[in-house]
Amino acid sequence: MSDIKLGILDQSVVRTDSSAISAVQETIETAILAENLGYHRFWISEHHNSTFIAGSTPEVLMARLGAETSQIRLGSGGIMLPNHSAFKVAENFRMLEALYPGRIDLGIGRAPGGDGISASLLNPSNTFQEEDYIKQLQHLDHFFKDNAQVNASPIYAIPQVKTIPQQWILSSSGGSAKIAANLGLNLAVAKFINGSVSPNVVESYQKHFTPTEDRPEPKALISSFVMCGETEDEANQMRKYIDYILLQFDKGNYQNLPAFEDIRNHRFTSFEKQRLHYNAGRIISGTPDRVKEKIVNLAKDFDVDEVIISTMSFNKELRLRSFELVAEAFSMNSLS
Repeated sequence: MSDIKLGILDQSVVRTDSSAISAVQETIETAILAENLGYHRFWISEHHNSTFIAGSTPEVLMARLGAETSQIRLGSGGIMLPNHSAFKVAENFRMLEALYPGRIDLGIGRAPGGDGISASLLNPSNTFQEEDYIKQLQHLDHFFKDNAQVNASPIYAIPQVKTIPQQWILSSSGGSAKIAANLGLNLAVAKFINGSVSPNVVESYQKHFTPTEDRPEPKALISSFVMCGETEDEANQMRKYIDYILLQFDKGNYQNLPAFEDIRNHRFTSFEKQRLHYNAGRIISGTPDRVKEKIVNLAKDFDVDEVIISTMSFNKELRLRSFELVAEAFSMNSLS
C-alpha cells in the first residue's frame, strides 16, 4: 500500500520550561512543514483544563493555519460536539469554508476533551447522553444543508457557502463508528487513544454504512502515535518519553509534566510495565524503514488508505525531524 495518504494530528503540547505561546507557534510551524513535505491533512485537537496541552479552540487556530498554508487540508481532531452548540459549530466551520473553500475537515468527537467540570462549564446543558449527541449530529447536517427549521421558520447557518466541510466521526472503541455508519459519515479511528481497538470496527462500519447523496461510499482512516528517529537511540528516547507521559495521563496527571532529562534514568515498575504493554498498540516507533513497515501494516490491517500520525517529543527538533523522516520513507511529494 505505497499509495497511503498521511496526515498529522497536532495537540500544541507545552514543554517543560516553555509556554503556551511557544506551543501554538510550533503548531503553526508544523502545519507549514507538513504542507511542504506533502502531508494530506493537518488536524488539531480540543483539550481543556490541562496546562500541558494548549490546543483548546481548533476552530480559532485553523483560521490562522489556513492563512499560513495554501493546499493542505485543515481540520479539527476534533471538535468535542457536546461541549458546544451545533448551530455555532456549523457557523464556525462555514466561515472556515468561506475562507478556505474545499480544504476544511470537521472531525467530531463526543468525549469531553478534559474533565467533567470543564465540560459542564463549556456547555451547562450537556447531558453526556448518546442520544443527545446523535441529535446534535443530525442538527449539524440540517444546518449544513440549509433545511433546518424552528416553528416552520427557516434557520440558516451564516455565512452561506456552497461547499461543506468533510465530516469525520472520531471513534476509539466502536460505539461512535456505529453512529458514523448509520448517519453516513466518514470515520476516524483513534488508535492513539485505544491501542486495542480492533479492525472489526472499520469492517462493521463499512458493512453497515448508509449512503447519502454527498457521501455515497464509506471512508475511514486510522490514527496512531508515531516516533521516528534517525537512529535507534533517538527513537528509543522518544519512545521512553511518550511511554512515561501516557503513564501520567493514566493517573489523571495532565499538568506540569517533566523534561526528558528528569526521567531519562527512570526505571519502570512492574505495574508500569504492565501499562506500557497495554499502551503499546497506541505507538509506532523506530527508524524510518521500521516505522514505514508498521504504518503500512496498520493501514492494511484496518483496510484504510489513510493514516494520521501524532508525535509528542521532549525536543522540538526531534519532533519535526520525525515528520520529515516519515515523509522521506514514504517518498512523499514535497512542495520544495
